[in-house]
Amino acid sequence: MYREHFSLNEPPFTITPNTHYFYKLQSHQAAFNVLMIHLRNGEGFLKITGKVGSGKTLLCRLLLEKLGDNFFIAYIPNPDLEASALRKSVAMELGVPKENLDDQHKLLSSINERLVQLHSEGKRVVLVIDEAQALPTESLETLRLFTNLETQTTKLLQIVLFGQSELDVRLNQKSLRQLKQRICFSHKLSLLKYAELNAYLQHRLTMAGYRGPEPLFTFSARLYLFYKSRGVPRLINILCHKALMCAFGRGKIKVTLSDMMASVKDTESVTKIKIPMMIGLTLATVVGFALFYWRI
Repeated sequence: MYREHFSLNEPPFTITPNTHYFYKLQSHQAAFNVLMIHLRNGEGFLKITGKVGSGKTLLCRLLLEKLGDNFFIAYIPNPDLEASALRKSVAMELGVPKENLDDQHKLLSSINERLVQLHSEGKRVVLVIDEAQALPTESLETLRLFTNLETQTTKLLQIVLFGQSELDVRLNQKSLRQLKQRICFSHKLSLLKYAELNAYLQHRLTMAGYRGPEPLFTFSARLYLFYKSRGVPRLINILCHKALMCAFGRGKIKVTLSDMMASVKDTESVTKIKIPMMIGLTLATVVGFALFYWRI
């Protein structure tokens, strides 16, 4: 592909959440810092939400990597589970013996016993759930009941929910008001700002081995990229990957506006607005200067 052409060690804009490429966007770094503080303090429910493609799963994986040895982590990436199946999945993550999984009463007792054991070993147990908006209401209530497991001084289980914006809507339902009251920290991830775009691109390129003296993406290409991606990190990665392929195919050493426009045209998830090329360039330039001026 284009790696050798652009002197890269690997593709810099894959959509697989790779913590090697984590860039400290202001909103994401703030969320990560506060998560670490609250988890070390032993507080119950924590919640991170954001739009599709905003970087929730990447932040989730970074959290899993950075929690130290004094944490025991149970991770559920696909939580579309009924309450009984969720309890069983949590038990399996905690290492409850298989013979205790089928009887619900024995299952709950075993979970509690295992949490007490881990606590006695000096471990803080954290249950991390990605895509939490997919949890059925009964399963969300099951999570609330898990947080009732505690000693006289501390919770035996902390829970971190990562989910799309729909999770916030669901938690506003009257039936889930008790769960919402137990959330001690909540953060909504912001999308990437125009003032952050160039540094974001350069960071990923550098981590992939790029050492060019000048930006690989031209000014007009970056403006159009931001205009069409709306600052969604996943869309930025998809469009940049395709634009690099396009520039490589044309034998160019930089990604220009025409490459980015071809990338947009080839991407169904980008809103298609049919405007002449020069009008589009003018509009993107005006918008770009305005965004840069106000640093939004």
